[in-house]
Amino acid sequence: MTPPERTASALSRRRRVIVDTDARNEADDQFAIVHALLSPTLDVRGLVAAHFGTQRTQTSMLESRVEIDLLVGMLGREGRVAVANGGAHALPDEQTPVDSDGARLIISEALADGDGPLFIGFLGPLTDMASAILLEPSIIDRDVVVIWIGGGAYDPDVVPLGSSPEFNLKNDIAAANVVFDSGITVWQVPSTIYRLLSVGYAELRRKVEPHGELGRYLVRQIVEFNDAHHKVPIESRSLGDSPAIGLMLEPWSGVFRRQKPVRFAPDGSYVEGRGGDILVLETVDTRFLLEDMFAKLAEFAEDTAATDSAVDGEVSK
Repeated sequence: MTPPERTASALSRRRRVIVDTDARNEADDQFAIVHALLSPTLDVRGLVAAHFGTQRTQTSMLESRVEIDLLVGMLGREGRVAVANGGAHALPDEQTPVDSDGARLIISEALADGDGPLFIGFLGPLTDMASAILLEPSIIDRDVVVIWIGGGAYDPDVVPLGSSPEFNLKNDIAAANVVFDSGITVWQVPSTIYRLLSVGYAELRRKVEPHGELGRYLVRQIVEFNDAHHKVPIESRSLGDSPAIGLMLEPWSGVFRRQKPVRFAPDGSYVEGRGGDILVLETVDTRFLLEDMFAKLAEFAEDTAATDSAVDGEVSK
């Protein structure tokens, strides 16, 4: 339970947000989900389970849903935050939506009246946003900000290590084109930026692992993922999905540049688009982002321990 003094002022001015996450794809979505749910200024209106392609499994969206439910349970938020299944696969083409409860949740929240914009963070493919637009085109005129962790380098001379096209884009290029062509507000966090959020095992052991069952799980699942998917020794992980949450919390924590309309070729490269300008993140305040997340994890563990101690005291009377 969070002490009132930590939330009283924040709760009077909350940002509406949705987090669409391919939570079981890697090991960084988990940190972003927890950060969002532990932030009192974010009114998380829903968590949407996203697919992450078929390279490793045929049931990726459902596996993401299991991971989301696990984290919600560990935070004691069952029944307090909506969780919905998104599309189970990529769009078949740029005209055909993949209808889902997640896309319908996005539509409902986008059409609802609220103070300020609805921020929707996409930590995987843009399938559910594209489907929502195709199902209800009027939402492009609503006060909605799409924050997407995805897409590669704009500069052709920048060649980051890794596969091409960028993973989140590759899992639904058609959806990315629907969203970028629509004219809806887009803040893009390309791979050249999100890969810079690395944390080492030593830091995780100091700042995350000591903080209860949740902290131990977050660190353990990073190590397990690295051991399973890296052929060379590694002792770090990029928390590349977390900038979406940092920008929801503090839009001034990043520096953007304005980009003329683009869309994506089949190989993931950028070509001239027909939508509106987008904002591309070029710099992110990693100190604020990571330290805020680590501190909130510590506070949650302290509050949980205090609540458990108080309950044990009442029972023993």
